[in-house]
Amino acid sequence: MDAIKFVHEQLTAEKSLPAFRAGDNIVVNYRIVEGDKERIQSFRGDVIQIKGAGPTKTFTVRKMSNGVGVERIFPFASPNIVEIQVTKRGKVRRSRLFYLRNLVGKKARIKERTFVKESK
Repeated sequence: MDAIKFVHEQLTAEKSLPAFRAGDNIVVNYRIVEGDKERIQSFRGDVIQIKGAGPTKTFTVRKMSNGVGVERIFPFASPNIVEIQVTKRGKVRRSRLFYLRNLVGKKARIKERTFVKESK
């Protein structure tokens, strides 16, 4: 076994995060430490990419704040992530949604994925 993989397995604790993909709208609650105080802040936006594998896997969330696009990269293995909630499932045909950076208003919306139950 590779020594780097062994160390990563020993240091990272397994988290149970919900399954999400690019295009989904999620809320990431993460812990922020300011001096000796600690608080939980939420970041709500669309997942525009999931990158990497194993302990270095990351996902990028984009939101609009006062008309300005804000992107934040979160590592899956971060101990500061408290919770992830999936609010909407997006219907997209790509895994990297960088084209959203150039769109404004209604054009920047992502359609919601709907599930149809088959009846017998």
